[in-house]
Amino acid sequence: MTELICVGAIAGAFGVKGEVRLKSFTSIPASIADYAPLLTEKGEKKFEVIITGEIKNGLSARMSGIISKEDADNLKGTKLYAPREKLPELLEDEYYHADLIGLNVENLEGEYLGKIKSVLNHGASDLLEVQGKDKKKSILIPFTRKIVPKVDIKNSVIIVDPPEGLV
Repeated sequence: MTELICVGAIAGAFGVKGEVRLKSFTSIPASIADYAPLLTEKGEKKFEVIITGEIKNGLSARMSGIISKEDADNLKGTKLYAPREKLPELLEDEYYHADLIGLNVENLEGEYLGKIKSVLNHGASDLLEVQGKDKKKSILIPFTRKIVPKVDIKNSVIIVDPPEGLV
């Protein structure tokens, strides 16, 4: 199977006629429909998607095979994936979150700080959740050019220059 990238998730039912609340992880939320059919993580289900509107914290959509509120509710939390080749080419200094997860994190002196566990966004900007080398706690590092001067996907490492006291 081709490599799949998570582009959204079903957040539950929207109304009683089978529409869903859809959370899009794409830079332009409504473009999630352009990558259809969307797949579940293991590819066992495929969904065609028609965006029906914008709602608080997401989109409303009709998805193939979902015809009732119960169908939509049963799929709440389902992550939706698109094959990487359907996604647009990235500009320089742009990255898919999936490509960052698992990269080693080092400071400017080459000291290993941990691995990227996840990429979070709570509205302002992306945060890298770094599983520390002791594996007991995570560090949140702002994903800005100043703090993350180098991302080297080929060598599976990012270099960080965190503010004093962050690490």
